[in-house]
Amino acid sequence: MKAAIAPHQLTTREIQDLDSAHFIHPFTDHGDLATRGARVIVKSEGIYIWDSEGKKMLDAMSGLWCVNVGYGRKELAQAAYDQMLTLPFYNSFFQTTNVPAVKLAARLASLAPKVDGRSFEHVFYSSSGSESNDSNVRMVRRYWDLLGQPQRKVIISRHNAYHGSTMAGASLGGMSGMHAQGDLPIPNIKHIGQPYFFENGKPGETADEFGLRAARWLEEEILALGADKVAAFIAEPVQGAGGVIIPPATYWPEIQRIVDKYGILLISDEVICAFGRLGHWFAYEKFGYKPDLVTFAKAVTSGYIPLGGVMVGDRVAKVLIEQGGEFNHGYTYSGHPVACAVALANLDIMAAEQLPQRVHDDIGPYLARAFEKVAAHPLVGLAETCGFTAGLVLVKNKATKERFDEHLGVGMICRGHCFGNGLIMRAVGDRMIIAPPLIMTHAQIDEMLALILHCLDMTEQDLHQKGLF
Repeated sequence: MKAAIAPHQLTTREIQDLDSAHFIHPFTDHGDLATRGARVIVKSEGIYIWDSEGKKMLDAMSGLWCVNVGYGRKELAQAAYDQMLTLPFYNSFFQTTNVPAVKLAARLASLAPKVDGRSFEHVFYSSSGSESNDSNVRMVRRYWDLLGQPQRKVIISRHNAYHGSTMAGASLGGMSGMHAQGDLPIPNIKHIGQPYFFENGKPGETADEFGLRAARWLEEEILALGADKVAAFIAEPVQGAGGVIIPPATYWPEIQRIVDKYGILLISDEVICAFGRLGHWFAYEKFGYKPDLVTFAKAVTSGYIPLGGVMVGDRVAKVLIEQGGEFNHGYTYSGHPVACAVALANLDIMAAEQLPQRVHDDIGPYLARAFEKVAAHPLVGLAETCGFTAGLVLVKNKATKERFDEHLGVGMICRGHCFGNGLIMRAVGDRMIIAPPLIMTHAQIDEMLALILHCLDMTEQDLHQKGLF
């Protein structure tokens, strides 16, 4: 038998070697990782993380869009500890429940705003956004089966959308790299264009005009497929992993008109956007549309423990409950008592510190003003914010908005300078994006802005030296 390894006794190189030998990472080129060695994160506090070499970094991505209340919240650790001592696990199968799962479902129902009389009184639990979107496929198709319309199977999504990495989640998403592996998408998943005005707007077209045109791609697809074949449309309020793609103001109202006209279900994937990120508990309230299903995960526990789920609107829940009999779907960890206890404590923090309101009234507008300085940088063709998330586009020519050749990997060059200077900022092609913890102060936003500008300067110098800018 091998002796147990005490992590604190290992050097960074030893940890990296063990990592390379045993850990298959998500979304990773492992040949490249073995050469570089994984970055080993060992400590966190507030909005900062530290690696095994003692380097401090400002985490402008909230881990992976999720650590909304920041790192080191003892209340969340205590909630997990107390629940583990009381009831660490029991399943929700076989007509059984547990107290934290019930309390959380009621809390979430109270937080989800009604729009034109539509409400969300029911929750289906999973452990991730990917699982939640798989559950959406099951619920949507079961709903239409029960209504005597089993031919309604097609779910329409958008190119460059991200809805998870399971078979159904990756199929719903519109990432070409994911579809290239594993015979994806699965049948009856279709995709339309994304509402990205900077890339897809026509010369002379306003953002509002483009928003209407982009929304009508949905209607065109519905008519091409046959409205009686379409079950649902799924979309993120703001596309996150696709690069913080913020739709024009006209987009969502037109989407709502179209789904109402053809009677299809609307799924709002809010794995990234819910729980204060856009200045509301749920993002559909910001944009004023009326979803039937709302996917959540990530920030419901601020990432401290895995939990996801679906807010099931009355229209769908009524049919599933009153006509469906047994719903043959679920997970071992649906309604996990420890995860739900942590989520309750996390929502308590967010409510006590008024984080959604703070994003709406204070730090969101402050970030927007800060990004006006980013927009002035010679390398930036577009800088925009929505709530407490933001994106910028790196361009070769600021006047003409000429883009860099994608094979140059300009975004990754910039990301390298960010990491090297203590800033976690994500690259999506030539878009650089952030989604910081919602607890940031004005001073910390200023600190982040200074780092962003410094890293843009370094990227500009780097590109000049290589003759690329």
